[in-house]
Amino acid sequence: MYEKKLVSVGSLKKGDSLIIDGAPCRVTTMQISRPGKHGHAKVNLMAVGILDDKKRNLVMPGHDKIETPIVNKRNAQVLSISGDTANVMDTETYETLDIEIPEEFKGQVTEGVQILYWDLMGHKLLKQIK
Repeated sequence: MYEKKLVSVGSLKKGDSLIIDGAPCRVTTMQISRPGKHGHAKVNLMAVGILDDKKRNLVMPGHDKIETPIVNKRNAQVLSISGDTANVMDTETYETLDIEIPEEFKGQVTEGVQILYWDLMGHKLLKQIK
């Protein structure tokens, strides 16, 4: 199971992360409608999947709660590279794991390089070369 917390939909801002249909997403646009005579303010937000770049739309009352993933940002050192995958060792736990190299970092990731990776809902994502 992954780490998550509940937050109010109305408190989210552009750039925040949330879980829609079991997928971690980043908020791209957000509109809040005015409350009606008997209703509540509605939040209409667009989000893009962090793992799959798929667009998702969500409309719900602003006072409702929604899950947001907790992102663990960790440092690691690259041990070896095979194809599009880098074998890295976490600098705190000394755990070794395989991380897929994103297109924008191909050619920059070499043995011995320090990287920043995210542990997000059981997925490991390479985010930065130090």
